[in-house]
Amino acid sequence: MMLAAARKDALLDRLRRDGRLVVKDVAVELGLSEDSIRRDLRELDAAGLAVRVYGGALPASPAVADYSARREVARDSKARVAAAAVALIEPGATVLLDGGTTTLALVDALPRTFAGTVITHSPTIAAALLHHDAEVIVIGGRVFKHSAVACGAAAVESAQNLRVDVFFLGVTGVHPTAGLTTGDADEAAMKRVLAERAAETFVLASEEKLAAASRFGILPLDAVSGIIADLPDDAALAAKLRSAGARVLPVRT
Repeated sequence: MMLAAARKDALLDRLRRDGRLVVKDVAVELGLSEDSIRRDLRELDAAGLAVRVYGGALPASPAVADYSARREVARDSKARVAAAAVALIEPGATVLLDGGTTTLALVDALPRTFAGTVITHSPTIAAALLHHDAEVIVIGGRVFKHSAVACGAAAVESAQNLRVDVFFLGVTGVHPTAGLTTGDADEAAMKRVLAERAAETFVLASEEKLAAASRFGILPLDAVSGIIADLPDDAALAAKLRSAGARVLPVRT
């Protein structure tokens, strides 16, 4: 009989290989009961290693760690995505920035002489812009400390009056079937509100977010203008994302 640890390793290998797992299929393949597989998936979900969905599971995103830990994850990848995002900003534009560590990398890449307007609901992002020439406007509200962003009714009400040229959306997961996801329901709702206020929305997708999922959906892949993706050498993943309706803007060719 396969031990629990070995079963879980096999399930994680399947998730990494296929990007999803169907309980019925894996039970047949491993010669185990579906109840055993579901129990293992519950434990993997509780450990933050998988996200349970109807009939199976998806790979969990590592981008749901605390803010300070996330700053050390995939730094080079975030820098590549940030450089590509800055290239999409027109002179004098009104830019809406989400919170998060990839967006912070975008601020680092943004020329200090940029003379447009930057709006954000993240006090961390606003503080990083203090030495830029851009006008900075902060959306207020209850601060969700995990991501250092304002959420809740006050933030939503403030955002309703915005009209911006481009919104750079931070996510924790970009998955062909789960779409764009994050780890908190209120934060997901706030991101949807912000996307509605922009003429164009681009997703900042560093490598650790690709083919991964978190618990709360933000938008489907085809609901944004493009996904700025630091794709590894994985043509199959790129094809799956495009088949799901994503406009993928790869930063590595």
